[in-house]
Order: sequence, then structure tokens, then C-alpha cells
Amino acid sequence: MDLKGKVAVVTGGSSGIGLAVAQRMTTEGAFVYITGRRQTELDKAAASIGQQIATFQGDVTIAADLDRLYASVQSEKGRLDILVISSGMAEFAKFEDITEDHYDRTFDLNARGTLFAAQKALGLMPRGSAMVLVGSVADSIGTLGYGTYNASKAAIRSFARTWTRELASRGIRVNVVSPGPTETPMTEAAPKEVREALTNLIPLGRMGRPEEIAAAVCFLASDESSFIAGAELCVDGGMTQV
Repeated sequence: MDLKGKVAVVTGGSSGIGLAVAQRMTTEGAFVYITGRRQTELDKAAASIGQQIATFQGDVTIAADLDRLYASVQSEKGRLDILVISSGMAEFAKFEDITEDHYDRTFDLNARGTLFAAQKALGLMPRGSAMVLVGSVADSIGTLGYGTYNASKAAIRSFARTWTRELASRGIRVNVVSPGPTETPMTEAAPKEVREALTNLIPLGRMGRPEEIAAAVCFLASDESSFIAGAELCVDGGMTQV
């Protein structure tokens, strides 16, 4: 998966899957901008990667922050070859406990943030570039207490289908990587009983590792997947496949 000379943006790149993606992409030769809300976490992430990396403190739910991000990329690199949208959140709330605030926070980041992070990047993306959206196998299953999260990830899967149609003439591919339960700070924050129940559903008998998800993301971002578009690649240890 040679990414030498590519310019990439990874939103939510300061931890978890986003950080693993940035690490793998720099190893493959790309120059990567990672974004996140907390500069201290971005600095730690950049230090762990060491080279071919730049940080941008901002919030994908704020239009002005996205504008500043892409203005920086345009000024410094002139183009954007790969966009990976990995920003996301999950909060446990059973159906009867869902509040308007819970719903708005979840959809604002997971769905709205994805939409406008992608839309505002278009002017920088040349023919042959790629978008990879980090979804979740939750887009097609029902997980107790995560109805809002699941629905927001279903929106991401739907975006990829429509954007593939709309961007094909511009030579921009859009695909989704949908992880199963993965060892990240997000899953570590879930209730123990939820983590155990999810692990029991995985035929391989364990949660995924961020680097395993990153490998799939880099494949879909690379020219090795040049005839793959509008697809969802489930990286879930067989959880939703058998």
C-alpha cells in the first residue's frame, strides 16, 4: 500500500483508530494532518509518530475550524489526496433514557461532522483521490443502549453510497471501513457488561486492535483499491458475517 507523496487528513487522529491510521499512513510514505479538539493529545500523538505529521486543533462540528484546516492544507501542500473521517463518539443510553441533548451531541459529531468535513474538502481533492469514512458494524445491528450511535453510523453508510454516485465523475472514490468492537478509549468507556456481551458475539473471540482497522483504511485509501467504490469493508472478526 504505497502512499509515498500522498497528502492525507485524518480527523479524530489523536487517539484510537484515527491515531493508528495516521501512524500506518506515515509508515507508507504519506504526509498526514491529524485533527482533534485537544492540543495536548495531538502533541502526544505527533510525538509518537515522529515524522511526516502535522497537527491541527479544531472541531469538525464547527464550520470555521474546518475552513481553517483546509486553508492550511491548501497553503502548505496545495492538494488533499486522502481524507479519513474518524471523528466519532458513542454514549450509552437506553431508548427510554435518550434525551434531546444526547441525540444532538451524537448526530452533530458522527453524522453532521462527517458531512461537512467531507464537503469542505472537495475543492482540494484531485482526480484519483479517496475518502474513507470510519463507520461501524453498528450501522446494521441493534446494540442495547446504543440506538442513537447505531443510527448515526447508518447515516455514514448511506452517505458513502450517495457520494459515490455524486463524485464518480470527479474521480473521487468513497468507501467505508466498519470496525467491530475494537480496543479503543471509546470501547473502554463502555459498561463492562456491554464489552463482554460484544466480545462474546465475535467468532475470533476477541476485540480488534486499532492497527488492524488502520490496515483496512489504508488499503481503501491506496491505489490498490482503485476499482472499489461505495463499499463497506467490515473489520469485525466475523461478528456480522457468520
